[in-house]
Amino acid sequence: MGEINRKQRIKVLVIDDSVIFRRVLANAVESDIELDLIGTAADPFKAVEIIEKNVPDVITLDIEMPGMDGLTFLDKLMKQYPLPVIMVSSITKGNKEVCMDAFQKGALDIIHKPNHLKSNDNLFDFYAFVCEKIKGAAKANIKLKQKQVIDLSNIRQFNNAPAQIVQTTDIIAIGASAGGTTAIEYILRALPASMPGMVITQHMPKGFTKLFADRLNDITELNVKEADDGDKLSQGTVLIAQGGKQMELAGSAGNYRVNVTDAEPVNRHRPSVDVLFDSVARVAKNRATGLILTGMGADGAKGLLNMKNAGAFTIAQDQLSSVVYGMPYQAVLLNAQQQILSLQEIPNYLINKYKK
Repeated sequence: MGEINRKQRIKVLVIDDSVIFRRVLANAVESDIELDLIGTAADPFKAVEIIEKNVPDVITLDIEMPGMDGLTFLDKLMKQYPLPVIMVSSITKGNKEVCMDAFQKGALDIIHKPNHLKSNDNLFDFYAFVCEKIKGAAKANIKLKQKQVIDLSNIRQFNNAPAQIVQTTDIIAIGASAGGTTAIEYILRALPASMPGMVITQHMPKGFTKLFADRLNDITELNVKEADDGDKLSQGTVLIAQGGKQMELAGSAGNYRVNVTDAEPVNRHRPSVDVLFDSVARVAKNRATGLILTGMGADGAKGLLNMKNAGAFTIAQDQLSSVVYGMPYQAVLLNAQQQILSLQEIPNYLINKYKK
């Protein structure tokens, strides 16, 4: 019976050149009965030996390793073994940039190495966070994610002249997690600069959200930035919630702004989609459209329901186009959505909804 149970567990391979952090991640995996640690490796060469004998369901991958860096290994891995990979990184400028490149090469999510794990409470919270990420990653459709990255090159690009900045009475709120960077890029690249102001919470660690926002600003017609406290919303403006902060909508129709605070995590997330959506429900009510996209867990589902109950129009991404059908599924279970759309349908829906 024990052997049958083990076969049902999620097989995890930990790759990290730090002996200490390799042990921390291993302990986290071993603390959960749904997970099975099949091995640890200090470098990609040892990892390959393990993979060839026993292909894991999920890999945690360090960025900086001897002999071959994590990004190079990821590129090679995805060509032969398209597996869910969670990047593990300390917060340094170079590592953040590499991690953003890793999303384009197939990585699903990022865990940042915390600076302090001294107390048992901090340690066990981190264990729970890691295990939640791994279990969500195990359900991911990695081949779909790879296809969506390729499809990005075929997105229609608007070449409108810069729109005059006007106040926006309508607002679009988006929440996403694993697989969301690709989905958000897909949507924003297809939208013209005449769209209403947008607020987005994508689960990401501190520091990574600015790189994400900067990238979107460079490749879309929209004015995209990582949100600062007090930033105002106007036509064609997109504000991305800061990693490590909570973002809420404030103000009133035609005078929207965001509050960025150090409030506590919600659903283990900071930023939290529920925090954003709840604020949109309070402030924008029927002037808002809410979208919940691919992601692990349930963050955002209750918030989307609150938006719907406040008069907003709500959309959940469908299962077939979701890399991880977790957050949209939880929203559907609550009947929080008024419409279910594929990723490919969402841009045209928004354009038609808000075209002048």
